[in-house]
Amino acid sequence: MIDTLDKISGFIAKGLTTLAGLFLVAMMLLACANMVLRAVWVPVQGTFELMGFMGAVVAAFSLAFAQRQKSHIAVGILLKRFPMFVRRTADAATSLVSCGFFVLAGLETWKWAAYLVETGEVSETLMIIYHPFVFATSAGCFALAFVLFVDTLKTLTAEKVL
Repeated sequence: MIDTLDKISGFIAKGLTTLAGLFLVAMMLLACANMVLRAVWVPVQGTFELMGFMGAVVAAFSLAFAQRQKSHIAVGILLKRFPMFVRRTADAATSLVSCGFFVLAGLETWKWAAYLVETGEVSETLMIIYHPFVFATSAGCFALAFVLFVDTLKTLTAEKVL
């Protein structure tokens, strides 16, 4: 069961990271187009706004993959001196609390996006709806929460500490 959940979390993380990469390429192209057009004609309208929206999606969609790869920083100098049970418990507790935090962050972000839909709010410069970017950010938080939950299960059932 845990292996299946791990494969699902890997699929989700890779899929979101691929989308994040596409958004990053779009950001790069937009920035380059803006610089070139600014030099020869007029800048692209709303570049700052679009870069902000896409940057939020890139960051949110990259979280789950970063967690799976353990590419975040971890301070384990103190914990290495404790017995394996204490290390395992601390690792599981940290993952579980982080999972809870990102579930709450995802829920609140989802509520905010739903409010934006309800009120019909649009962006300031381009006057476009931007709730899809907020929903995407919420999805990134939920994906990270799922990966953290799977990490918790893996830590609790592992034969040795990771």
